[in-house]
Amino acid sequence: MTEAPNDSLKQRFRKFLPVVVDVETGGFKAATDAILEIAAVTLVMDGNGLLRADQTVFHRVIPFDGANIDPAALEFTGIDPEDPDRGAISERESFRDIFKLVRKSMKAHGCNRAILVGHNAHFDHGFVNAASDRHNIKRNPFHPFSSFDTASLAGLAYGQTVLSRACEEAGIEFDDGAAHSARYDAEKTAELFCRIVNRWRELGGWR
Repeated sequence: MTEAPNDSLKQRFRKFLPVVVDVETGGFKAATDAILEIAAVTLVMDGNGLLRADQTVFHRVIPFDGANIDPAALEFTGIDPEDPDRGAISERESFRDIFKLVRKSMKAHGCNRAILVGHNAHFDHGFVNAASDRHNIKRNPFHPFSSFDTASLAGLAYGQTVLSRACEEAGIEFDDGAAHSARYDAEKTAELFCRIVNRWRELGGWR
């Protein structure tokens, strides 16, 4: 259950709402390659000023018409886009749903904009922006170019840039067999981001 929001989250990130996003794709090119899965995790700050994950939304995605899918990407992720039991929905529908959750959370916390948090965030951010433009979705809630990258933050905090190794160093359980699912990676990235932000506070950083 989402706890009653307070002003701490809004103040902590200058009225930006951090939202963790992970996409699993059919390649590396945001303009041409398919999005196969997407997950987003909203965050809250408790009465003690500690950040934690709140809600997760996850969708398996039907590739847009004409999308490129590299077989090597499917081998890496283990996703079968032709599986009739995937329960996939259209890319447009999946993004409209995620944006709706993000805007609702922004309103609850009094934030003006969302800021994407991702592990190698530039990659996920590029696909989010490309999909939003592709479907002409109005009011993309995310800042158009700024993001928080947990690969960089974990490199600073723990000396590790790979998600699984950073989580291990941070004392976060990580199942390599479950990795490369958008839901799993987004939730672990959210846990890592919260751990870093909270640890910084414990060391005397922002309060």
